[in-house]
Amino acid sequence: MEYLDLAPIRRVAGTVRLPGSKSITNRMLLLAALAEGATVLRDVLDADDTRVMVGALRALGVRVDIEGAQTLRVHGVGTAVSPFTFSVKQADLFLGNAGTALRPLTAVLALSDGDYRVSGVPRMHERPIGDLVEALAQLGARIEYTATPGYPPLRIRPAAPSAQSRVSVRGNVSSQFLTALLLAAPLTGRAVTIAVEGGLISRPYIEITLNAMRRFGVEVKGEGDIFAVPASRYRSPGEIRVEGDASAASYFLAAGAISGLHGGGPVRVAGVGRDSIQGDVQFADTLRAMGARIDIGENWIEASAGEAAQRAGGLKAFDADFNHIPDAAMTAAVCALFANGPSTLRNIGSWRVKETDRIAAMAAELRKLGAQVETGADWLRITPPAALRAATIDTYGDHRIAMCFALAALGGVAVRINDPECVAKTFPEYFDVLAAITEH
Repeated sequence: MEYLDLAPIRRVAGTVRLPGSKSITNRMLLLAALAEGATVLRDVLDADDTRVMVGALRALGVRVDIEGAQTLRVHGVGTAVSPFTFSVKQADLFLGNAGTALRPLTAVLALSDGDYRVSGVPRMHERPIGDLVEALAQLGARIEYTATPGYPPLRIRPAAPSAQSRVSVRGNVSSQFLTALLLAAPLTGRAVTIAVEGGLISRPYIEITLNAMRRFGVEVKGEGDIFAVPASRYRSPGEIRVEGDASAASYFLAAGAISGLHGGGPVRVAGVGRDSIQGDVQFADTLRAMGARIDIGENWIEASAGEAAQRAGGLKAFDADFNHIPDAAMTAAVCALFANGPSTLRNIGSWRVKETDRIAAMAAELRKLGAQVETGADWLRITPPAALRAATIDTYGDHRIAMCFALAALGGVAVRINDPECVAKTFPEYFDVLAAITEH
């Protein structure tokens, strides 16, 4: 499908059951593969990014069985006498544009005894990985850049012996570098201390990693920017249920708040709630600060417009730091179209190295809808128009741009989404789910 035309949306209301979290699914898949014993994973996300992880694990000799809808049984390759070993010692792994697959797998393969090549789509070859490679080299990894230094594709050879017990990695480009090191560190068979340099962005994603490792029997002690990984092995917990995707929840919660300005809503998302381990549930706090009414339960969140926002006919403008929730921040940028003044998103420099340069892309598409937009190296300021304009939105192959800009139709204008199938990366049914709660 080249494009999808969305008619103006009069209101939305209802309940959405979220797909499984991509971040959690890919971490659990990898840890289950490395663990001793078999693990049943329930409510896993079935989308492009998780399929490439499953495909890579199978290519490495890991048995992954489908046991029902959104249920997989992963037979781990870890043993009681050695941390792990893959039965396939040579493989070419294509990992699309899935950073949650390519970066952790690079770290794991770098500490293995095989000869592997790792690659992705052209955009993945523009996303930096040099900081991770340098950190892995401190642990004895032998990784070669086969095209541009500092970027995939990579060739990974059997690791050289190393007794290094302390490594450092930059944390201000991508939290996935630290996640990859944390996940791989137990494979060394010794205690490893990881020091983060330059500050750490997207810290909530590290909490997801630490939680996942804990479920598989490895307790990491973190103090500030120092993480101590004990000499330990991964062991299967038997069964794990994957949380709903908190990043995906942001689109529907925002829809409930925006629609509520004119009598719509509420919208409830089921699958995340007050006990979620995902940082993106904090997007609900952003909406609350903008004047939305937020109700939250153990495994659900509901959004509508607060009384003051309804009376004003608009959400409150904001000036906020989004370092902790960079993915959900994109939804906040579209919410700014419905605010009562200019809104500023700060500390979003990581957008530059995502599926596309998200600062440049978001600015270009927001302008099409009539907004005035200013940008900097790590910030974006949006002044909403008096009335939105109908627009054709280019998505740059970026699933989150497609999903968040669909919300513009709540402004009473038609919106065309080019390349809508890019949402298959994390949420293949997104537009159908949105349509199910929509009234035109």
